[in-house]
Amino acid sequence: MSTMWPRLRPATNADRQQITTLVYTVLGEYGLTPDPQYTDADLKDIEQSYRQRGGVFYVLETEDGAIIGSYGLYPMQPGMCELRKMYLRRDYRGRGYGRQMLEEALAQARQLGLGRITLETASVLKEAIRLYESYGFRPYRPDHLSRRCDQAYVLDLTPS
Repeated sequence: MSTMWPRLRPATNADRQQITTLVYTVLGEYGLTPDPQYTDADLKDIEQSYRQRGGVFYVLETEDGAIIGSYGLYPMQPGMCELRKMYLRRDYRGRGYGRQMLEEALAQARQLGLGRITLETASVLKEAIRLYESYGFRPYRPDHLSRRCDQAYVLDLTPS
């Protein structure tokens, strides 16, 4: 059986540098500033920030081991998580990989028994916002937004 590439797989702390480079590169492309002390502090220990909290963090990897995409489901409270760090390298956009990552994230959230997903984003990330909205995410007003974000979205999941 042949493996389809690129492929999604669980991330480990060994992937930390490649993931951080991906995230910071994409932020830079949109004029957004990395925030290693707060918003991006979860990248310092991916396993603790996600898996040990009951969430997941996945990477999209090419056959040669390059990480070209990522996303995490970060548990916030019972039944609810935040979709974080969903980024895709520029040269892989427009090929359906963002949709693939989002569909997998939604399936994993359902498997984890989560009923609600929130996310924060910046209005300059127009392609990502269109993708989220096409899957039913709707704007809402959280109590607080991360420093570089000016929009928040929520999706109520139906059991699969």
